[in-house]
Amino acid sequence: MINLKPEVVAQLERVLGSVEMLLPRAVKPIDWASCSAANWRRHSFSGFLEPVRVTDGTTLDELLGVERQKEIMVNNTRQFLKGLPANNALLWGSRGTGKSSLVKALLNEYAAEGLRVIQVEKEDLIYLSEIFAAVENEPYRFILLCDDLTFEVGELGYKMLKSALDGSVYSAPENVLIYVTSNRRHLLPEYETDKLGGKYVNGELQQSEATEEKVSLSDRFGLWIPFHVFTQDRYIEAVRLCVEREARNRRVEIPWTKELEQDAIKWSHDKTKRCGRTAFQFSKNWVGQHLLSRQ
Repeated sequence: MINLKPEVVAQLERVLGSVEMLLPRAVKPIDWASCSAANWRRHSFSGFLEPVRVTDGTTLDELLGVERQKEIMVNNTRQFLKGLPANNALLWGSRGTGKSSLVKALLNEYAAEGLRVIQVEKEDLIYLSEIFAAVENEPYRFILLCDDLTFEVGELGYKMLKSALDGSVYSAPENVLIYVTSNRRHLLPEYETDKLGGKYVNGELQQSEATEEKVSLSDRFGLWIPFHVFTQDRYIEAVRLCVEREARNRRVEIPWTKELEQDAIKWSHDKTKRCGRTAFQFSKNWVGQHLLSRQ
């Protein structure tokens, strides 16, 4: 038996402790039969899938003002679930208009049919190949969700996502689709100088190299789904639905009044946006104040 000096033992313990911090966390494989969603958690040089409890109960019927968007995404997701050809999708447009809520509603609608969602942050797109390897042999269909995604020029995650969408060695397995939500149509900032460098070829104006590069990522999505702000009538309809849902959850009745409608309109002016998120936030405030006054 080798007798080591106390200072050597202490040094070895420090080294082993440092190495242990770098090693991936030991986790159990996810039981996808009882878990419908997970996040990729980065750890040191790798990461792991962490199961999450789905708390957003949004249904497809509750999403207003996005009927065409729902139709396209429902059809694409149903094709995917049945093993038929389906497209990766980019849901882009104004903030708070229901892009993320639509994906969550799809999970709530089709989880019983085998749909699962894995959410990945932009910084973790470099681990796409590891995520794909973790689920490619599972008997479920996975949506890889990148929520509120934007890039700056030259980011590594941009190149990895581009490769995954392009069918390279990093491409997704047959049971994975990629859904991305973003406020930017092309996921990158656009500048006036991007227009410079265009030229005419055989009498037709060709885009500049800068524009071509910025379009090259979004162009790899088979579906582009635009989301726009609500009309006032549609916004009021969304407010009515949100107030009714909040009241139903609290088991109270809240009458629809002219005062409520006018306050909802004023709220949207203060927020400078008529959208589902604004309607939801107003309903929280109105119902909360109503219940507080009754107490």
